[in-house]
Formats: sequence, C-alpha cells, structure tokens
Amino acid sequence: MQSPQLVTGDPVAGRCTKCRRNTDHLVVTMAEEGPATVQCNTCGRQHKYRPPIAAKKTAQSRVASNREAERQEWEELQLETNSSRATDYSMAVPLKAQAVINHPVFGLGLVQRETGPQKVEVLFAEGKKVMRCR
Repeated sequence: MQSPQLVTGDPVAGRCTKCRRNTDHLVVTMAEEGPATVQCNTCGRQHKYRPPIAAKKTAQSRVASNREAERQEWEELQLETNSSRATDYSMAVPLKAQAVINHPVFGLGLVQRETGPQKVEVLFAEGKKVMRCR
C-alpha cells in the first residue's frame, strides 16, 4: 500500500499490465487505501493500480554467490587438507570421494563425490570441476 500523502497527479511506481513490467505511473484516482487508477507513463494506458513486483535474483548473481560459497568451502578444506598425501591426477587412476589430487592446471583439489560412471566432482581453488577417472 502507498502512503496516504499521495494525491491525484502524483507519480507512483507500479506494474503496467500492457507493458508487463514495472514502470512509472501517474495517479488518476485515489481510494482510501491508496491509488485506485493510474496511468502508465510509458504506454499511456489507464488501469487499476498494481504494486511493482520485486526483481528476481538473476542467474548471474546466483552463480556469483555459488562461487563465493565454493571459495569459502575451499578455504576451510585447505586448512584441514595435507597436500603431501595428494596423488597426481590421471584419467587412468580411479578416484574416490575425499581423495586429494594434484592437477597440472587447476592445482590441489579434493574429490567431492562421484557424478556418474568414470566421473567425479572435484573442488579446486577456482571452484568445482567434473573430471574423468577410471
């Protein structure tokens, strides 16, 4: 609901049913609880007032938060992991969960889980990678 200080002709943010997005509007008529009818500044259509919809979390922000979580998980595991017990990575070597590997490109990694036949998910400093194994 909008504040009772709004009057006819005031600008207000709302969701336009024709534009199908949040746009700026002008109040046309008022009701006791807030704007009743508004006019979209983009398309000019008058319609019943609908409050703006909150923006959804984008895929890019979800990926960034996942990377941050993986980075934090890596930092915690780094303290616990003994790099001297790491085995050199090879596709011909079978890998099990919790095994520590040393990859020539990605560096030190910890096998998280088996993702399928001959594939494992490994947590590296840059994030999780799916690697082939025997």
